[in-house]
Amino acid sequence: MSYNAWPLPKLPKELQRPELAKLKKMGYKFDDARDVVSICEKKIAKFFGSEYCVVTDCCSHAIFLSLEYLKFNGEISRKQEITIPKHTYISVPMQILHAGLLLKLRDYAWKGSYELEPTRVMDAAVVWEEGGYVKNSLMCLSFQIKKAIPTGRMGAVLTDNKDAAEWIRLASYDGRDLSVPYDSDGHVKMMGWHMYATPEDCARTIILMDAGCGINGAYLGSDSYPDIEQMMEGIL
Repeated sequence: MSYNAWPLPKLPKELQRPELAKLKKMGYKFDDARDVVSICEKKIAKFFGSEYCVVTDCCSHAIFLSLEYLKFNGEISRKQEITIPKHTYISVPMQILHAGLLLKLRDYAWKGSYELEPTRVMDAAVVWEEGGYVKNSLMCLSFQIKKAIPTGRMGAVLTDNKDAAEWIRLASYDGRDLSVPYDSDGHVKMMGWHMYATPEDCARTIILMDAGCGINGAYLGSDSYPDIEQMMEGIL
């Protein structure tokens, strides 16, 4: 994969983000900065025990793209009712609605993760567990600053399905096939979204994982979140 730098003046070294250079000092080898994204995805997948990992710019968009994939492959209808706990993070119901789906809130306790019923999409934003991938799921992770691996802003989808991984990756890059030149025929394969993770954030994630961050521990759950039905009164 070849990456052509944008024809603008190069920043002085002291103003550049340091993560890519640090990776090379750590012994990682890559010619194209975007190869770091693949290295990061393989590292996360190996840790969790999934076949594939697709990194995104945040967990919320990992959930959104997973729902869009299930709509695309006919696994759910375009007006599917999705049930989630009423005590969760506020962006989850918003992603369901942004995907054009119907929202139902249910009052129940959960810890660590939960499914967006009746789908196999899982909100696992607070989970960090070696070998913790749930088979046949679209397991959505968060690397937000308060999470086990505090990249700052990044998400990921874990899956054991090659088609799902390829579709979500394509969708997250504006529908662009990065294996062919930008101006070539067929570069844009579909209507996508601008929801990809940057090489610099992927590099930071690798650095933090290698430093031993993300030790397994007690997970947050429903008792850590307010009632979103009350929070969004007049909006939902």
